[in-house]
Amino acid sequence: MQDETEDAIAALHALLDEADSIVSFTGAGISTESGVPDFRTPGSPWMVNKPIPYDAFVESREVRIEAWRRKFTMDDHYRGAAPNSGHQALARLVAEGRSPAIVTQNIDGLHQASGVPEDKVIELHGNGTYATCLSCGWRHELAAIRPAFEATGEPPECTICAGPVKSATISFGQAMPQEAMKRAQGFALECDLFLVVGSSLVVYPAATLPVIAKRQGARLVILNREPTELDPVADLVIRAESGAVLGGLASRPG
Repeated sequence: MQDETEDAIAALHALLDEADSIVSFTGAGISTESGVPDFRTPGSPWMVNKPIPYDAFVESREVRIEAWRRKFTMDDHYRGAAPNSGHQALARLVAEGRSPAIVTQNIDGLHQASGVPEDKVIELHGNGTYATCLSCGWRHELAAIRPAFEATGEPPECTICAGPVKSATISFGQAMPQEAMKRAQGFALECDLFLVVGSSLVVYPAATLPVIAKRQGARLVILNREPTELDPVADLVIRAESGAVLGGLASRPG
């Protein structure tokens, strides 16, 4: 098995070297290695602190209070999480100009923390490191929200328009960010290598992106611990930890 994995890593590096435009598509698996819990692992704290549906959040003050309590509880579970060698390897592809963007389902901001510019990270499910007003869209920082919430127990309101403030993640029942999805689809259409890292490819419409890329002639590589439904059509499948596989890429000579 070790020889097979080493051969697969060598094949991945060859595909990366041949590619002119690489789009990386990341899921929870790349960040679990940084200590960020995912949704599906047995015993995950997400099972106790389940995200609250969007409609319920909007309709009820009490639900907003509970949503913020769960939000800060989850933040504490991965406080101090830092980019790992997988994030750093993908950041290097962007820095070298070989990858126009990273498309991510993650909300942890670790791609930006690894040095990737904000405009080159396409977040399909939003970002949990700040909040926004649902009425006017004004950005609010958690460093200001949390102390006030813990002192008063009141859900935050916008300082501009007094509208409800919510973590900038996309909740169940909330509309996907159309502009982000449109950009991601554009890059999928134009790339010649689509690299899936740490995604089970079960959440739609995000999971359509590798299909779009493949149909346009791009090579498809899937790096994930568990099998995915798209494994049969991929050009290369590696079932391993992403950091171990991509770590060598980050340290290769330029």
